[in-house]
Amino acid sequence: MKEVIIVGLHSIAEALRNKKRSLTSLYASEDGLDELKKKHGVTKAELERVEIKLCSSHKLQEEAKRYYSIHDFNYTRVPSQIFLIAESLEEENIGWVSDMVNGGKAPRIICLDQVTDVQNAAAIMRTACFYGVDAILISAKGNFGIAPSFARIASGALEHVKIIKVASLPKAITKLKSLGYSCIGFSEHETQAAEKIDSEKIALVLGAEDVGLSNAVMRMLDKTVAFKSQGPIKSLNVSVAAAVAMEKFFSGN
Repeated sequence: MKEVIIVGLHSIAEALRNKKRSLTSLYASEDGLDELKKKHGVTKAELERVEIKLCSSHKLQEEAKRYYSIHDFNYTRVPSQIFLIAESLEEENIGWVSDMVNGGKAPRIICLDQVTDVQNAAAIMRTACFYGVDAILISAKGNFGIAPSFARIASGALEHVKIIKVASLPKAITKLKSLGYSCIGFSEHETQAAEKIDSEKIALVLGAEDVGLSNAVMRMLDKTVAFKSQGPIKSLNVSVAAAVAMEKFFSGN
């Protein structure tokens, strides 16, 4: 399994509670550990799952810098004087969706096409967790990557929403359609307004805000819709658009 660096109190707390996550080391100052326990209710039993390495604030940042270098991340100061080293979660493929559907369940799906911005992707992940989304599908190449900053902004959602990497997003969408999914794309250039549909099998497809949905993906969609502006600005940040889409299509389902 690949080693990951998890920062952010909420993200660390959720990882400690996730029994499917193998944990290695928790580096913390005494203040950082105390804050984790007080603010996020982390229990003694949850902390017993990991080796705790108490150190000074300076030593903690030096250790963080070392881990960032090992994994080829650009070092930024670790917040809250605490970070977690753990193993990455088991990766799933598109077959996981098939297994779920064949088992009588209809997982909620988000597909991200060419979304590479870490802040947008992590914000989408956090919102997806709020709306009970089960998985986010992304291309194996040209994605946002799971950097420590992603874990922090996602605020624990990594422990609950699967990230499924696929070789070809258009082919993955075709597979979803064969499983009975309505695959709905969003584009500010469309004239058809976004209207909620009566189906449990829905996959929402969003593209990067600078280039939008790729032609290859758009050809595979059941339909492409737009949110109608009520003011002079006609477009939304992709993470905001994703939140509006989830409220529209997943709220109350």
